[in-house]
Amino acid sequence: MNTDFAQCVKKARAGDADAFAELYSSVYKELYRIALVNLKNQHDASDVVSDTVLEAYSSIKKLRDEKAFKAWIIKILTVKIKNKQKEYIKNRDYREDLEVLDSVEQEKSEEISYGGLEIMEEFRRLNEEERLVLSLSVISGYTSEEIAKATGLSANTVRSKAARAKIKLRQMLTER
Repeated sequence: MNTDFAQCVKKARAGDADAFAELYSSVYKELYRIALVNLKNQHDASDVVSDTVLEAYSSIKKLRDEKAFKAWIIKILTVKIKNKQKEYIKNRDYREDLEVLDSVEQEKSEEISYGGLEIMEEFRRLNEEERLVLSLSVISGYTSEEIAKATGLSANTVRSKAARAKIKLRQMLTER
């Protein structure tokens, strides 16, 4: 971990709002992408990220290890995503209001080929837990141990779920 980043976390823990703002700016895009991929709604993704940042800011003094900042804030985000998904289940009409992953696809449009768009289409058809595990591992590059800490699952369960989700995704793509 970068020494400057660790110093920034220390300053934020000591109450330095500017240091926290710097930390936030370093993780915002990643938080937003994870939220958007899992919630499929720009407004809800923004709300969940905002809630995550507010909670992180108010409880950063509880963070014991500067090196764990990113995993810690991702864990807060995953809890917020799961809560929002539970809210969706309670309000079944949410499906009519879902937006397509326009912002992610626009950001990545130059990088994504037609095949990549097919993958994103099928990715959206995975269940919530499968999308969460794959978005954290494939899109964000977290290890199964880091994902386990963030989601409360065991690392073995994360690896199993990711492997099954990849197989399921491949099957959906071959059936097209």
